[in-house]
Amino acid sequence: RAAIANQLTSCLTEILFASALDRAGFLDAHLAETGQTLGPLHGLPISVKDTFYIRGIDSSVGISALAFHPAQDNALIVDTLLAAGAVIHCKTNVPQSVLALDSVNNIFGRVLNPRNRHQWTAGGSSGGEAVLVAMRGSVMGVGTDVGGSVRIPAFVNGIVGIKPGKGRISAKGLTTGQLPAAGKVGLEACVGPIARTTDDLELFMEVIENGRMWEVDPEVKAEEGWWTRSPDPALPLSTKLQAEKPLRIGILPSDGITTPLPPVAAALHRLTQQLQTHHKTTIKLIPINPTATGFSASQSLANKFFSAEGSAHLLSLISSTSEPLIPWLSPRLRQKPPATLDHFRALLARRDALQTQLLRTIWKDNDIDILICPVAPHPVPPIDGWNAVGYTSAFVLLDWPAGVVQVGEVRGEDVRGEMEMDGEVKGEWDGVNRKLWAKELREGYVGSPMAVQVVGPPGRERRCWEGMKILERVIGMGKVEGERARL
Repeated sequence: RAAIANQLTSCLTEILFASALDRAGFLDAHLAETGQTLGPLHGLPISVKDTFYIRGIDSSVGISALAFHPAQDNALIVDTLLAAGAVIHCKTNVPQSVLALDSVNNIFGRVLNPRNRHQWTAGGSSGGEAVLVAMRGSVMGVGTDVGGSVRIPAFVNGIVGIKPGKGRISAKGLTTGQLPAAGKVGLEACVGPIARTTDDLELFMEVIENGRMWEVDPEVKAEEGWWTRSPDPALPLSTKLQAEKPLRIGILPSDGITTPLPPVAAALHRLTQQLQTHHKTTIKLIPINPTATGFSASQSLANKFFSAEGSAHLLSLISSTSEPLIPWLSPRLRQKPPATLDHFRALLARRDALQTQLLRTIWKDNDIDILICPVAPHPVPPIDGWNAVGYTSAFVLLDWPAGVVQVGEVRGEDVRGEMEMDGEVKGEWDGVNRKLWAKELREGYVGSPMAVQVVGPPGRERRCWEGMKILERVIGMGKVEGERARL
C-alpha cells in the first residue's frame, strides 16, 4: 500500500522496504522463540517524517544540498518505536526546508491529496505523513508541528492528529536543515502523532510514555504517568456526560484577525447545534471572544518568532546548489537580520505576558474544560493556496496541546446561493483569505474534509485527547469502541 500510495501521491522520500522485511523476520522469530511480542507495536508498519534521523539514511528535508548525507544515529523517537516492536518501513515527504504549508520540494516532487489530486492541497509540513496514513500505507505516523504542521495535514486528508505541549515528546535527532539549536530561537517544533482514529493516538501516546524518554533526553518535560495517569482530578471528561456538572466547552469562532469563510462558520454552527440539541443537559457551550480575551494578539506575535533567526543559514544552504525556492516559500521566505538579544528578550516577555493573560481570560474566567475552534478560516484550499496560519500557530506560541478531529465535509448548501462575506476587511491576512471565496473556487470545496481543533490547557494532553474522543463519538465520526490501528 505504501508503494502504491507513493506512485499516486509522491508521499515518500526514503523507501525502506528491504530493511522492513528483515525487521519483520526478526520479530516473527522473536515471537516464535519466546511466545511473546516485543511490545505493543509488534510488527506494525510505522512511518516517520523525513525530518527524523534513521541511521544510514538521508534526512534531506527537501533541500538538495542535504541529499546523500546519511545520519549517523537514530532519532530518539525512532529508537522508542523500535523498542515497542514497530517496523519502520519508510520516511515521508515534506516541503523544502519544512517551512511551508504545502508539501513540495525539488528532490521528491509534490505530495498530492488522494481525495482530489488535481485541486486540493495535501498540507504541510507533514503532508507526506498524513497522505500515507490516510491511504492506509502506514498504521500511524510521526510528524512535527511548529505552525500547524501536524494538524493542517490531518485536517485536509480527513484524519486525526495531535500536537502535544513543548518537550512532551523528544525532538532529539530531529533536523530541519538549520544550524543546531536554531529552532530554539523562535517557536520550537513539537513532535506529534498522525493517525486514522483517536484510539490510535492513545496507543501512540502510551508507547511514548512507556519509552521513558526523559531518562535519555534532558529536554523532555514528562515523567511516569504524565499520559496514563493524568494529574487532573476533573478527568476523565467522559464522566461529565453523565454527571450533574456538565462538560463546559469553550467555542472560539475565529482568531479575531481573519474572518472564517461561510463553509467554516457553517460547520462550526452545525457542530454547536448538534451539541446543544442532543447533549443540552451534559454539555454547556461557552462563547469565547477572541478580541475581548486578547487571543487575537497571538498571530502577530507568533509571526515575529518565526522570523527571529533571520533564515540566513537556510537560504545559503538552498542557494548553494542553485535550486529555486518552492512556490509557497518564494514570496514569503526572505533573509532578515537576526533579532538582537534585547529584541528577542522583549519577544519572550510579550509571550509570557500573553500566556498568563489568556490562562485567565479564556480558561479561568470561563471555567471551561476544553476549547473548540476552526483549524483555518477557509476549507481545504487549492494547491499552494493555504493562507492564514494564526488559527494553529497560536497554540504553539501559547504551548497548549491541540488536536484535530473530523466533523464532516463541506456541503453544497455551504457554497451556493448569496453567501457573501459581511463586514470590512480586517487586514492583509483577511483580504487574502476572502480571495479564497471567489465564485469560481466555491464549488471546488464541496466534498472536502472539514475538521475542528480541540484544545486543552497547558500540560493537559490527556484532557485534549479526551475532548477529541468525546467529540468524535458525539458526531458519529469515530470507529467502533475499542478499535485500534489496522491496515
